[in-house]
Amino acid sequence: MNKSTILITYPVEHVAREAKSLAESAGYSIVQVVTQRHITRSKFGIGKGKADEVRELVKSLNIEFLIFDEVLKPTQQYNLAKLCEIDIIDREKLILEIFRLRSNTEESKIQIKLAELHYDAVRIKEKVRLAKQKEQPGFFGLGKYDADVHLLDIKRRITVLRKKLLKEEKRKLLQRTGRVRSGFKTVSIIGYTSVGKTTLFNLLTGESKMVGIELFTTLSTSSRLVNIHGNKVMFSDTVGFISKLPAYMIDAFKSTLQELIFSNIILLVLDISESYEMLKKQLSSSFTVLIHLGVSTAKIIYVFNKIDLVSLEDAKEKSKKLGILNEGNNNVVMISSKTGMNVTVLLEIIKSKILINKMKVDN
Repeated sequence: MNKSTILITYPVEHVAREAKSLAESAGYSIVQVVTQRHITRSKFGIGKGKADEVRELVKSLNIEFLIFDEVLKPTQQYNLAKLCEIDIIDREKLILEIFRLRSNTEESKIQIKLAELHYDAVRIKEKVRLAKQKEQPGFFGLGKYDADVHLLDIKRRITVLRKKLLKEEKRKLLQRTGRVRSGFKTVSIIGYTSVGKTTLFNLLTGESKMVGIELFTTLSTSSRLVNIHGNKVMFSDTVGFISKLPAYMIDAFKSTLQELIFSNIILLVLDISESYEMLKKQLSSSFTVLIHLGVSTAKIIYVFNKIDLVSLEDAKEKSKKLGILNEGNNNVVMISSKTGMNVTVLLEIIKSKILINKMKVDN
């Protein structure tokens, strides 16, 4: 299926590149990219003139879908869909589509379904509101009564899925308790999507988990036990983060991401080969998730990956600009998970932090 698409995004190189990667990861073929400085305007997201321009492009290029690189309100989505007579996929819906394509465990499938239901519930509520005001009769093909029934069904399904995830959280809590009793220390590998987390996980554990250039290759946590100089350490590879990830999506993956709260050490992987602006986005998006979950940032080791693609001077300049080198050298390491460069240094830092934690416990 071709899935010919127009992408509406910001006129910023790294933003447009990420939006295009997201669309392609979901199987869409970008025929045209339309940019505008402000894409959060009230009626269509974009200005009226730009919206008319998009409508003409849809007709002339025989476009099937329109991807909007922002979170649209239900009314904006409706207005743009009515104007262009085409399906509108906003950033949230696009991420959910990718999640669905990447899910390969029962837990991740439940988490994604829960997030999808939250997305639908917001839109159904808006349909009900507008129907009551008689502003949009039959909004998206649903009358007020149908919308009310649909919303009740969504709420019921959300309750059922939450109960299933609660069971999974309890099962994982038992696993963590068992690890603590066995004396295992846990190290979680986190970071923005496609920064090389899984490649690093494979290198540290000897695993051969699938890696790829597509976004969100990892959606469920994988854990492996490794012996580091006589210390048993459990490494975990987690789902990749991304900017503008709504709180309800983070909550949907709570049973997976809670591993971070109980980890002894967190390896926050950043792609040093990216621009400073993109690095800042990677860092900000990662901290957004950590803060939402209530994870202590004191456990973080900043791992600048892909050092083989840039000069050391450039890497140091970017890290200083981010304010990370000020954290102290013991919390920062520059590596290449592809070539193995400085990975032994990273292991030494992990070992030293484990020993410090042991001494605190013993005292």
